[in-house]
Amino acid sequence: MKFTQHRSEGANLIRRYGADFIQIGEDEIRSSCIVSASTLTAWLPRSVEDVTVESLMPLFALQPEVVVLSTGSMQKFPRAALRAEFATRRIGLEVMEIGAACRTYNVLVSEERKVLAAVLLPST
Repeated sequence: MKFTQHRSEGANLIRRYGADFIQIGEDEIRSSCIVSASTLTAWLPRSVEDVTVESLMPLFALQPEVVVLSTGSMQKFPRAALRAEFATRRIGLEVMEIGAACRTYNVLVSEERKVLAAVLLPST
């Protein structure tokens, strides 16, 4: 699917997405990543089952208000203990399938919220 949205100057917005990729600007990303308005970082987990407290540390280090976790073509929640890590740090967690996650992330970035998209993509 392709969509266009008014671009906040210099902000990383997700322009397109599919089951195994996202596009930020002209760059097509085909591995899991953490996206903020100003950064794009590789992320090791490939599925919800791969997410650990240790793998969440790069997200927590960026001190977001909210994390939009994209779990692929289907919404799949991480274990309760991992969700509790967000709560103890007072960070909102929204778990969504890739389309909803990309759209939600873009809206929150456009509102200048401190948001991260944590996008889980299968290895290619």
